[in-house]
Amino acid sequence: YRGLGTWEFLVDANDPSTLAFIETNARLQVEHTVTEEVTGVDLVRSQILVAGGASLSDLGLQQEQVPEAKGFAIQCRVNTETMTQEGLARPAGGTISAFETPSGPGVRTDSYGYQGYATNPNFDSLIAKVIGYSPSSNYEDAVRRVRRALSEFRIEGVLTNITYLLALLDRPEVRANTVTTGFINIFASELVEAAQLISSDLWPPLATHEDSNTSLAGAQVSNDPLAVLQHGDIDHRQSADASSASDNSSSVGPDGTRPVEAPLQGTIISLSVEPGDEVAQGQSVAVMEAMKMEHVIASTMTGIVRSLGVSQGDTIYEGHPLLFIEEVDLNIESTETQAAVDLDFIRPDLQEVFDRHYKGMDEAKPSAVEKRHGRGHRTARENLSRLIDDGTFVEYGPLMVAAQRRRRSLDDLIDNTQGDGMVAGIGSVNGDLFGQDDAQTMVMSYDYMVLAGTQGLQNHRKKDRLFELAEQNKLPTVLLAEGGGGRPGDTDTAGGAGLDCWAFTFFAKLSGLVPLVGVTNGRCFAGNAVLLGCCDVIIATEGSNIGIGGPAMIEGGGLGVFRPEEVGPVDVQYPNGVIDILVKDEDEAMDTAKKYLSYFQGPVEEWEAPDQRLLRHIVPENRLRAYDVREVIETMCDVDSTLEIRKGWGPGCVTTLARIEGHPVGIIANNNHHLGGAIDADVGDKGSRFMQLCDAHDIPLIFLCDTPGIMVGPQAEYEATVRHASRMFVTSASVTVPFMTLVLRKGYGLGAQAMAGGSFKAPVFCVAWPTGEFGGMGLEGFVKLGYRKELESIEDPEERIAYYEEMVAKLYENGKAVSTATFFELDDVIDPAETRTWVSMALKAAPKPSPRDGKKRPMVDTW
Repeated sequence: YRGLGTWEFLVDANDPSTLAFIETNARLQVEHTVTEEVTGVDLVRSQILVAGGASLSDLGLQQEQVPEAKGFAIQCRVNTETMTQEGLARPAGGTISAFETPSGPGVRTDSYGYQGYATNPNFDSLIAKVIGYSPSSNYEDAVRRVRRALSEFRIEGVLTNITYLLALLDRPEVRANTVTTGFINIFASELVEAAQLISSDLWPPLATHEDSNTSLAGAQVSNDPLAVLQHGDIDHRQSADASSASDNSSSVGPDGTRPVEAPLQGTIISLSVEPGDEVAQGQSVAVMEAMKMEHVIASTMTGIVRSLGVSQGDTIYEGHPLLFIEEVDLNIESTETQAAVDLDFIRPDLQEVFDRHYKGMDEAKPSAVEKRHGRGHRTARENLSRLIDDGTFVEYGPLMVAAQRRRRSLDDLIDNTQGDGMVAGIGSVNGDLFGQDDAQTMVMSYDYMVLAGTQGLQNHRKKDRLFELAEQNKLPTVLLAEGGGGRPGDTDTAGGAGLDCWAFTFFAKLSGLVPLVGVTNGRCFAGNAVLLGCCDVIIATEGSNIGIGGPAMIEGGGLGVFRPEEVGPVDVQYPNGVIDILVKDEDEAMDTAKKYLSYFQGPVEEWEAPDQRLLRHIVPENRLRAYDVREVIETMCDVDSTLEIRKGWGPGCVTTLARIEGHPVGIIANNNHHLGGAIDADVGDKGSRFMQLCDAHDIPLIFLCDTPGIMVGPQAEYEATVRHASRMFVTSASVTVPFMTLVLRKGYGLGAQAMAGGSFKAPVFCVAWPTGEFGGMGLEGFVKLGYRKELESIEDPEERIAYYEEMVAKLYENGKAVSTATFFELDDVIDPAETRTWVSMALKAAPKPSPRDGKKRPMVDTW
C-alpha cells in the first residue's frame, strides 16, 4: 500500500539494545502525537498529502531529511473510566457539564469533548489526549510538564482516569523511565489508593450521573445504522431524552420493593419480565449490551415484579435500577436452574463446525482413498495416525481452502481443497517413553489427495505459521513431503512470481535448532523436494522419486521428456547420499521416524545389553582378515537400539545412532570392507555432517577407529580429498559434546587422528582393543619408503622379501596397542568386553548440557 504505517516494538528491560517486534499497522496509531512533538512533523497532514499523490521528496521527508528527534514527549490518554484494585478498567459515562482543557508552552490537548457532550457506551472511552513536550534532554522535565497539564484539566459530569494518571506520573519508576510491561499488575492497588488521595485534593467533588437530572446514560439507542452519526447533536439528544422518558424509566420504585440494579453501563436489549410476574433468584430478567457484547442479567432475589425502571433501548449507568421486586417467599425455582443440560445435544453452530471438519477427513473422500490404496499408498491422515500417539493430535488450519476463489465457487473449494493440500499440527510422538511434555512434535504432511500435495498460497501460509511455532516452542518437526511442488492454479494473489513467500526461510532456520525429519513416498518434486532436502534426515520408501524438478519443469526447460518414475528414483538417490534411510513402505517409514526422533528425546529407562564377551571374538587375530564392523556396533550397544544413517552412500564409514545403557550416542566407524577403512572424500563429508548433527542436539559421539589413513593417489586428488577429509578435523574441533575414540585395529597417521578429533588426547578417552596397531603411516608403506635403500641393496628377491616381512613384523611389535600404551599415547588397552564400562563412565562424567534458548550450531549441513 502507499501511505503511513506504524511499527511497534518492545524494549528488553535488561538489555535496552534488544528490541522485540510486536506488530505493524497500516495507519496512524493513537500515540502519533509524541512523534510529531519530538520531530516537528505533522503526520496527519503528511499522510493526507501522500494519499493525494505527493512523494516523500515533495514533503521534504526522505530519510536523510527527517528531523532528528529532540527532547521528550509524553502522551496521557484521558478516558471516561476508573481503575479497579486489580488494574482493570471500568467504563463510566454521562453528560459533560464542564470541560476546560490545559494549555501553555509544551502542552497539547487533542479532544472531541465539550460541555454538554453525552458519552456513548458503545465506543472507546477515550475523551482526550494530553501531550507534554520538553526540548530538554532531561526526561523528568517532560514528566513534570505533562503532570501540570493534567492537574489543570477540568472535566465534570463524568468520571475519568485523570487522577490515576497523576498517580502514575508521581511514581519514581515513571520519573526514572524504568517502567516495564508488568508495572501496572504489580502496583495496581497502590495506584488506585494514590489516585483516591489526589481526587480528594484536586477539585471540588465532581458532578456525576447520580447528580444529573436524567437517570439515563445519553440518548436512547436506535437500530438505525446512521443513528450514531447524530450522537452528540444537542437537538437530537433533547428529543431522544424526551422520547426515552417513559413510565418505565424510573429510578425510584414502589414502597416495599427492592431494585435489581444494572451491574454495568450499557443498553437494554430486552426485558423478559413485566409487572406482576413472579421471579426466582437467579432467573434472567433482562439482556444488556456493552461494547458489542450482550450480558444476561439475573434477578438477585425471589418475589413479584412491581415495576420496571427501564425500557428497551435505554442506555443506563452501572447501578441504575432495572426493575423493582417485592420480596416474597415463593415456592418457585428459576427455569434456568430447573432445566437439565443435555450433554449430548449438538447446537446448529457446532454441527456446522463438525460438518466442515468432516469434509477434510478421509471418510469424506472414498474414491480418492480407494485410488490411493490402489497404488499401494496410505493417506496423509493414516500416516500421521501411525506416527502420532493416539488422541494427542491438534490440527492447525483444517478449514482453509485453496486461494482460487476467483475461479471456483466456495462450495467447490470446501468440497475439494479443504486444508489446501496439507495436514499439519502438533502431537505427541513416543509419549509412552518420554512423557507428554518431552514428546510434543510438529507434524506436517502434504496431502496428495488434495491438489496432488502441491504448494499453494494458503499452503505456504500454513507452513509459515507452523514453522514459526516450531521455532518458538523448539518442537522437533516431521515433514511428509510427497507432492508436486509449486501450484500454478492459485488466483487470489496480488500478482508476481510468489518468490517472496517465507516458508523456505522459516524452515531452513530450524536447522540446528530442532531435529528435522523428512519422509517421502511416491513423487516429491520441486519445492517439496527442497524442503525435504533441508531436513537432517531423509527417510524414503522404495517407490519414491525425488527431484528438484518434475517432468513438466524438465520438459519446459527443453531438457527432454521423462516419465515421473524416471526422475530421481531411489536407485539414484540412495547411493548418491540424498536418501539417508531407505525403507520398504510408509508403515516402516513412520516407525523409523519415531525411532529416529527418540534419540533426540532423551534416555530410556529400560534397556538390555548383549553378552559383551562376544566382542572379544569379532575382530580376527589375523590382522589382514576383514570383519563386519556393524557386528561390533550391534554387540556393544543396547539390544535393538541402532539406526544406521546413510548406509547407501560413503561405504568407507558407518554412521549410526544407538543407545548404551539407555543413553543416546552417535557412532562413526571405519568400514574395513571398503578401501580397508581408508578415509576418502565421501567419508570426510559423511562423518563431518554426522558430527554436526549429534553436536547440535547434544548427542555424545563414539569413534570406532580402524583405518590405514586418509586415501591417497591421483583419483583421491581428483575427488578433492584434501578438502573433504579435512572437514573431519575442522568439525571435530568445533564440537562440544563429549566424544570417545576406541581403536579396534588400525590406527595409522592422519586417518587415525581424524577419528580422534585431531589428537589422541582430544577425546574423553582414547583406548584400544588388544588387536590395535599404530604408526605414523601404514606399516607396509613405512618399510617400503623408510628402508628403501636397504631393500635396494639386497639383490636376492627372496632374501629381500624376507627382510621386508621381518621389518614389518618388528614395526608391528613396536606399534601394537600394548607397546603404544607404554608411551601413554593411549589411555589404556582394554578387554573388549569392558567397552561399555568405559563409555558409561564417560557419559556419566560429562557435564549435563546447559539449557539454551537458541542454537548451539548455526545449522546442520545438508550434505
